[in-house]
Amino acid sequence: MGPWAREHPGEPIPDDPRYDVELLADGDRRNVVDRYRYWTREAIVADLDARRHPFDVAIENLGHDANIGTVVRTANAFGARAVHIVGRRRWNRRGAMVTDRYQHIHHHPDVDALSRWCAEQRLPVVAVDNQPGAVPLERARLPRRCLLLFGQEGPGVSGDARGIADTTVSIAQFGSTRSINVGVAAGIAMHAWIREHADLDTAW
Repeated sequence: MGPWAREHPGEPIPDDPRYDVELLADGDRRNVVDRYRYWTREAIVADLDARRHPFDVAIENLGHDANIGTVVRTANAFGARAVHIVGRRRWNRRGAMVTDRYQHIHHHPDVDALSRWCAEQRLPVVAVDNQPGAVPLERARLPRRCLLLFGQEGPGVSGDARGIADTTVSIAQFGSTRSINVGVAAGIAMHAWIREHADLDTAW
């Protein structure tokens, strides 16, 4: 969107404190929905905080997984409360498409630290991995308050991470590949939570 005066000819420039004066004057080219066009970053985060869903997402980052950015972007799209990076602090933000500016992101040095945090929050952990004995996601009932836990691309959820999970769910596959991309798996699992618990009338 270009400057407010060009996009809304004849309309007064908003004086609402949620609006950013520079964006109103220069235009807003950010990756945000129209509802948040010209808003300050702080105003967007505050509004999202009032409507985030009560599920968190965690992903292991043991080898600088390039899929974490996609997971962050998807968590933002589905209104996850927060994303937790477990392991290495650095991650590739390119795939997040700047959505990490509006998404709460926490770092845990290891699985034990994540486990302690979940215990403090009384948050059940649902691991997503195609492991023997896992409950098919298509038949599972996800807790309304939960943490969806994903492993690294390739090896999947680590043994330590599986050890803290209250349950493990798998995604049905019918082709020749052993697994699907972790970014894709995260999107499928988050959408399953949305279908079960979200008020779809509040979607954009």
